[in-house]
Amino acid sequence: MPEKKTIAKAAKDKREGKSASTQAGEFVHEQIEHIRKGKHGARSTKQAIAIGLSEARRAGVKAKPSKTASKSTKKKAAQDTAAAKKRSLGAATKKSAARKRASTKALKREGAAAASKRALSAHAKKSAAKRTSASKSAAAKRAAKTKGPAVRKAAAKKAARTRAKKAS
Repeated sequence: MPEKKTIAKAAKDKREGKSASTQAGEFVHEQIEHIRKGKHGARSTKQAIAIGLSEARRAGVKAKPSKTASKSTKKKAAQDTAAAKKRSLGAATKKSAARKRASTKALKREGAAAASKRALSAHAKKSAAKRTSASKSAAAKRAAKTKGPAVRKAAAKKAARTRAKKAS
């Protein structure tokens, strides 16, 4: 069950018009903090992120699974989204006591290495390496739209300098 402050942060992000992934990031960050504090562990960084995303979807964040996600991941995301619709926004659905106990006990057996700076860095590098040039270019174009003309001009000048430096 996510903490009230996490739900409040995600709600603030939504009000500010930030993306679903930014809103979900609050829940992922909470999981990382829980692992670091020793509340529970995780087998891998990927599992910690998956738990955070699941909680986010159950709390009403419209985080879609990626197009390349597995069938089971897409099914789980659909279940989480359906669970969120059953409840009012922010209030996650409650697990049965036995199920909650079992999942918490299983997570407590896992280590805290999944939330280490080294593990998070390795995961980020691996994920970044998988991105295509088209995806990076599209993200840069979206980011450029949010900037004003002065900032765009400065970035264009810097890019021109970089190209000139690489050419020589």
